[in-house]
Amino acid sequence: MLTRGRSKHLEGGEGLNEYRESDGDFAWVEVRGAKDLEVAVESALSRDHRFVVVDCTNWKIIPLENLIGEFRRKHRKIYAFMKSEGDIKLAFSILEKGVDGVVIPYASLKSSGDLIASVMSAAAGKGRLVPLVRAKIKRIVDVGDGERVCIDTASQLELGEGMLIGSMASFFFLVHSETVPTEYIPTRPFRVNAGALHSYILGVDGKTRYLSELRSGDKVQLVDKSGGRRDAIVGRIKMERRPLVMIEAEFDGQEGTAMLQNAETIRLVRPDGTPLAITEAKAGDDVLVHVAGEARGRHFGGEVDEFIVER
Repeated sequence: MLTRGRSKHLEGGEGLNEYRESDGDFAWVEVRGAKDLEVAVESALSRDHRFVVVDCTNWKIIPLENLIGEFRRKHRKIYAFMKSEGDIKLAFSILEKGVDGVVIPYASLKSSGDLIASVMSAAAGKGRLVPLVRAKIKRIVDVGDGERVCIDTASQLELGEGMLIGSMASFFFLVHSETVPTEYIPTRPFRVNAGALHSYILGVDGKTRYLSELRSGDKVQLVDKSGGRRDAIVGRIKMERRPLVMIEAEFDGQEGTAMLQNAETIRLVRPDGTPLAITEAKAGDDVLVHVAGEARGRHFGGEVDEFIVER
């Protein structure tokens, strides 16, 4: 149950509407001009609201960028009033961390049965960690030539960051980005040389994609050495024939493999977060992997509980 409190109007916008509910209060600010940005920040600080809802009637991105940055610096919570699925996803991605929540009109919920699921998925991705464990390499063998896939993203990756790749539906190696300087080849900080085209990549929603399926404009998941995740857009896919090695590792009785290009610039990640070149890796070395519970099947990328043997 909400009750309207006092409202304040300033030049350049509709100003501030305050609401009270049983466990606290919040403010609603219609952002029609620059003055209203000040109103939103003031209501979070001087009035000590639990959160502030902003309705950017004319602009959606620039005002939210300014407000999210300011609210983050002040350690306050900001919500956005959004009506469409695209705007909601955008609100959660602005300045990487996005808003703390969204307010959706009933009419939008009523007209789109999938909107709630979409919002929950977008919100669940914020701050979520991907559990990584220490696996031991059992063997590395040359397997001959095959097509490998480089994933070039529209993001700059960091040291210790890469993508989760594997040949098995429940066992993924953290393959490092090409961010390590070498004497002979410049870095490609936007790239992960992800391996053979048949491989799975663990995606943003917990589903898998085959590397062969990825296209420009697709979304992929970046994971760092601590399991922190963020989304990135595929700029292009580069597939070329190269010599491959197969790496096999084991964690707690579960085994997984990956096929990667045999070159010094392709690296896995050690448990301490440092990169390990595939040309230097050997049996007995420990690397970071993601193991998705018991071995399960995949149907169009989603996990299914069925009998399956992968080897």
